[in-house]
Amino acid sequence: MHGPFHRGGSRKPMGEINVVPFIDVMLVLLVIFMITAPMLTQGVQVDLPQVTSKPIEDMEDREPVIVSVDREGQYFISLGDEETPVSLEDISDRVIAILNRRPDTPVMVRGDRNVSYGQVVTLMSTLQVAGVANVGLISEPPTSDSRES
Repeated sequence: MHGPFHRGGSRKPMGEINVVPFIDVMLVLLVIFMITAPMLTQGVQVDLPQVTSKPIEDMEDREPVIVSVDREGQYFISLGDEETPVSLEDISDRVIAILNRRPDTPVMVRGDRNVSYGQVVTLMSTLQVAGVANVGLISEPPTSDSRES
């Protein structure tokens, strides 16, 4: 009886690897990563204003201090991956401590578009009192479907 799997008379080992189990494992891992990846993003929900501007070019080698104001008017300070809620009074002390350790650290402000202009100006004034000479404002580039009025 000679079928498609008949090897003739000799019994030599098969030189093929069954890759189906490897594909199954890879698909399971893909699904796991697709589910967990959005959960890994943490941070403060800030709806940034969308404007056209040039990116700051001299910040490639320095990690900036980012001070954020969210929709509820709460303040957050972040350096690298660490983001902590702070009061307006504590921002000055923390920024002074960071600038004493690394004086060339840039300071950026992220303000939610729905927060009042006065809160952002108060934050910038607090940073100026803390000794920050230049404050950068973070924004998002406009999307084609956003229509600002």
